[in-house]
Amino acid sequence: MLRLPDHWVWDSWYAQDDAGQRHAFFLRASRALLDPHRRHRRASIGHAVSTDLRSWQLVADALVPADTGWDDLATWTGCTVRGPDGRWYLFYTGVGRAEDGLVQRIGLAVSDDLLTWQRHGDGLIVEADPTWYELLDRDMWYEQAWRDPWVFPDPDGDGWHMLITARANHGPADERGVIGHATSPDLLTWTVQPPLSAPAGFGHLEVPQVAVVDGQPLLLFCTNAIAAGRGSEHLLWTVSAPTVRGPWDVAAAQPIDQPNLYAPRLVPDGDGWSLIGFIDHVDGQFVGELTDPIPVRYDRATGLVTQPAAPAPRDG
Repeated sequence: MLRLPDHWVWDSWYAQDDAGQRHAFFLRASRALLDPHRRHRRASIGHAVSTDLRSWQLVADALVPADTGWDDLATWTGCTVRGPDGRWYLFYTGVGRAEDGLVQRIGLAVSDDLLTWQRHGDGLIVEADPTWYELLDRDMWYEQAWRDPWVFPDPDGDGWHMLITARANHGPADERGVIGHATSPDLLTWTVQPPLSAPAGFGHLEVPQVAVVDGQPLLLFCTNAIAAGRGSEHLLWTVSAPTVRGPWDVAAAQPIDQPNLYAPRLVPDGDGWSLIGFIDHVDGQFVGELTDPIPVRYDRATGLVTQPAAPAPRDG
């Protein structure tokens, strides 16, 4: 687990270097803020390393808000991938002071060693396209949702895909959450595409990720904005599709029963997969720390299910 005595930790994502060391990137904000709701406007991207996904050593933060510009208020959730040129690409969400943090955009920083990061230009690479997506409209929603980029290579070698927490520009306000989509030939130039899901009972689909678990392509997402007609209070969901490109029938999503976990990632762990996320609220109090890996498997009837962790090695 990763708990910081002076900072809350929440959304996270992971990468593995050539030596097999794991890198955790995560949102962090000072506990001196006292009210955890204030953390979102003070967030930066922290960084820690591990050999086992359980014991973590802090290194220098990966990215902090810019001095001025579109991301000068806070830097939020993203992903880290290695490009064909051997460099590392950190895609992230940024919000700025000019719009009081209400308009989300997606940026890029690059690194040669996973440790020192520089924005690509001013960082900005993808903005919401009103052709398909809702822009800021305080009468419809409390923010412009365009965040949490998840980037992965096309399985047939046709460039790259980006999944985005977004909202459609039509439908009831509490049901507009969709999986936004953009494509790129080179990780630098992006074209916004139509969403990969239809509105289906969620206000937003946060921290999306795709992975192939036990042979099944899955979309994992979390949400705390469920339309009343959906009739569920689960926070974590998965949905299957023939390929990682989707499209995703979010109306058929299956819940994961982990009531205190939020924004988990599917992380390769040994011969299988585990979830690592942050502990949200317990007994009404925000916790703000990352869990140890939670082993999971895919079950066709029920979706992604947790399974007992392997026992710790014993001396002797």
